[in-house]
Amino acid sequence: MQRTTPLIEVTDLRKAYAGRPAVDGVSFTVEEGEIFGILGPNGAGKTTTVECVEGLRVPDSGTVRVAGLDPVTDREEVTRLLGSQLQESELQPKILVREALELYAALYPNPADWRALAERLGLVDKLATRFAKLSGGQKQRLSIALALIGNPRAVVLDELTTGLDPRARRDTWKLIEDVRDSGVTVLLVTHFMEEAQRLCDRIAVIDKGRVAAMDSPAGLIRRSAGSTVITFVPSRPLDNADLVALPEVATVDHKGDQVTLTGTDATVNAVITLLAQKRVTARQLRVVDATLDDAFLDLTEEHESATPGRAA
Repeated sequence: MQRTTPLIEVTDLRKAYAGRPAVDGVSFTVEEGEIFGILGPNGAGKTTTVECVEGLRVPDSGTVRVAGLDPVTDREEVTRLLGSQLQESELQPKILVREALELYAALYPNPADWRALAERLGLVDKLATRFAKLSGGQKQRLSIALALIGNPRAVVLDELTTGLDPRARRDTWKLIEDVRDSGVTVLLVTHFMEEAQRLCDRIAVIDKGRVAAMDSPAGLIRRSAGSTVITFVPSRPLDNADLVALPEVATVDHKGDQVTLTGTDATVNAVITLLAQKRVTARQLRVVDATLDDAFLDLTEEHESATPGRAA
């Protein structure tokens, strides 16, 4: 089977400000047609990384390629291939939505039909509305439209849902999925774990300027200390040594009468067997898969302790 070339390739990317590394050897690839997430806390180096991809910053070292092109030296070609929604961007307050769409369309040789984009993104009834009068969710819809108006092969969405209420955030997630389904590759920057878990095909977890882990959301969760959480209240106390000895147990915690274990599916089966053997009834039994939050905390703690010269 012939291997396709990734649409975006970042290799050993490094960028420092005043001698302090912001991005310290980041490498990843983005395949055509996927939603690739860059996940990390504020200040991790996420935005600097994608600004190098967009050609807005020049790397100190390393290489960045978009469809084989250098975003700095081949800037004009890359801007036609790559749409961008910046982390912090505002339009002139009095500009109408229609005027913004027409203006951006005029910047490209073969723009998308801005009217069709407005309809697709639910902006038709806001075309005569000034930017300052739009809600947060409507501004984000307009940001997506402006990022797509050049008919790009890929789009960078940086912290797109920050500041939105839960309903607007979920509406925006659906729009992002629709963008991918239309054939546009998405590079999504976020610090929302639920957002990354819901949307991304693969994720690079960036911590302190370095890639701590890279995998699918499910793969990252499986790599966490305990991919399954089991809580219950036993009808009578269990010997802690019996719980610790269960297969693939990561942690055992007692809070009052409640017992909480983290482990795997094998741990769940072993708990049920132990309860039957001991003739103990489990009240309020819950078995919950770990989330990306759990995986992120485990992975960044491991990365921090394994990184030479960094405080643990």
